[in-house]
Amino acid sequence: MADAQTQIQVRVLGPVRLEVDGVAVRLTPLTTRLLIRLVAAEGEAVPVRQLRRDVWGLADEPRHLAQRNRNEVQKRVLELRRALDPRQDGTGARVLRTEQQVTLHGSESAYRLVLRPGELDSARFTDVVRGALLDPPATAAHRLDEALSLIYGRPLAEVDGEGFAEPFIRRLAALRDAARRELVSVQADLGRPELALPVAESIARDHPDDPEAAHTLDALRATLRARHGAELMRHRVPLPGQRADVVLVRGDLFEQTDSNLVVGFTDTFDTESDQSIVISRESVQSQLVDRLFAGERRLLDEKLRSGLRTVRAVATESARAKPRGRRVRYPVGTIVAVPVDGGRRVFATAYSRLGNDLVAHSGHDDLRVSLANLWASVAVHGLFKPVAVPLIGSGLARVTELDRGQLVALIVDSFIDACRSHPALTPELRIVVRPEDLARTDLAPVERRFQELVPDLERGPDGPAPGS
Repeated sequence: MADAQTQIQVRVLGPVRLEVDGVAVRLTPLTTRLLIRLVAAEGEAVPVRQLRRDVWGLADEPRHLAQRNRNEVQKRVLELRRALDPRQDGTGARVLRTEQQVTLHGSESAYRLVLRPGELDSARFTDVVRGALLDPPATAAHRLDEALSLIYGRPLAEVDGEGFAEPFIRRLAALRDAARRELVSVQADLGRPELALPVAESIARDHPDDPEAAHTLDALRATLRARHGAELMRHRVPLPGQRADVVLVRGDLFEQTDSNLVVGFTDTFDTESDQSIVISRESVQSQLVDRLFAGERRLLDEKLRSGLRTVRAVATESARAKPRGRRVRYPVGTIVAVPVDGGRRVFATAYSRLGNDLVAHSGHDDLRVSLANLWASVAVHGLFKPVAVPLIGSGLARVTELDRGQLVALIVDSFIDACRSHPALTPELRIVVRPEDLARTDLAPVERRFQELVPDLERGPDGPAPGS
């Protein structure tokens, strides 16, 4: 069986790099300039006389110096061929060819760089972009992303401003702009303005005086603001293979009509809100009765009782000790998945204890246990719908040691932990903050937490990840 061909990779879409059989090759500065000059010729042969001018910066020399300078060119050509041909299988002569050209000065040697498809990144970039410009939107978006990912710096930065390289650099720059503008257009057509935005920002940054680029950027930002509406924050869960988002919205829990809802309860699952004695009329539990059960508390009570049949009670209070409200207590962390309209669930979550004095008490550990049990129940009963949760722990059963921002961070942390065990938990966790609570909710801890999570995940539990 014949040996595999030598693998050549010439990269010029950033600082120039040569790789042979996957190994980076170090070239002397003059030989690097020779390689660049031949790439910039785009497959045309370059006479020795032109190489001396462009690579060495030498004007036409007297006859007695011509042979010496031709020898210098040949020396660098030989160095480049050796770099291209470590196996000595003829690759160097195949890639860097010698030709004879007839000029006014007679026959003259010339050199041509002949690279196969895939061996020169700028050629791959050109082919992919030109094809993508004719593709339908979804295919074009994929191929344009692929093409733009090949660019890792300023193409041919080493010779930027030199006459021989200017047409090549200008063409690549124009093609890059065309690719970026088309990517913005197709992502917008596909309804993905959030993916178009960073590309539009890069175009506007590179072309600050271009009114069309500025207009496109403004339009995308307006589209995203309109789409997000009440969104305050959105982050993708930073775990491999996860497609779940964590979103904070300003609004009303019961207006999240596409979502399962989470409603906090005490360990007695009380729903009585008459005169705000047992449960406040302003509580989420009371709103649940009014908004989803048309004020029929009996209907909610029946569903709660049905869900609690399989849960062992931990205590039953006497009528003397607790004259008002329910007397059967269930473990903190008990979850009842209550079916409601549209195939949704309300996850009734017991995260506090209701004292016999009708004052609810909860703590950091209670909330952690309740959240862990909540996500386990969502994984079983949630039907992969979005989950909307209020800022549980910030109301009358306040988790006193945590402020609102820290409560949000606790909810987010517990959700991300659950995603490790339940990859198909929900496409979106939506934390709903009431408008009147927003000014008192510092979201900086949550933003910091997401910034910390990515390095944490890359580092892993036992230090840096392999290969980092």
